[in-house]
Amino acid sequence: MDNMKTLETERLILRKFKYDDYKAMFDNWASDEETSKYVSYSAHKNYDETKEILNKWIQEYDNGSINYVIELKETKEIIGNIEVISVSKKHNNCEVGYVYGSKYWGNGYATEALRKVLEFLLIDCNFHLVEAKHYASNPASGRVMEKTGMIKDGILRERRINKLTNKYDDLVVYSITKDDIDE
Repeated sequence: MDNMKTLETERLILRKFKYDDYKAMFDNWASDEETSKYVSYSAHKNYDETKEILNKWIQEYDNGSINYVIELKETKEIIGNIEVISVSKKHNNCEVGYVYGSKYWGNGYATEALRKVLEFLLIDCNFHLVEAKHYASNPASGRVMEKTGMIKDGILRERRINKLTNKYDDLVVYSITKDDIDE
């Protein structure tokens, strides 16, 4: 089953990963110490580590996974990824997560890509609700969510260990429903 179609925005192409994306993925975000502060994994140490996760992701397409690599239209450079990280079929909702190399932050790419993926999930995939979470120590990610029309649902206290401080960090939850985009 193939749940994915290539998506385009004004400046971006969102497409399936290819095996030869591993070098750019490693160079542009997977090895980025700044980026890895806000995700569950540590910065990759070598190409083999990136190849291993990329191979797994590509195999998961056969099981209906939705995991987009974000490519700049103008340069064909890949800058990050956005994926559905969990699905509740019973409640017809899903959660998305995203990551971008720090050298691409502040250009509106995350907002542009998230907006397009939310539209795809709510309209084309017919999910009722899509949610996303960010570490409280990363408020810029919350601003991305707000710019797409997502609404802050609340704070999950001390849900994750912050790798930098080795202390608990809150998770902030945002969501958007099909009704929100129809308005």
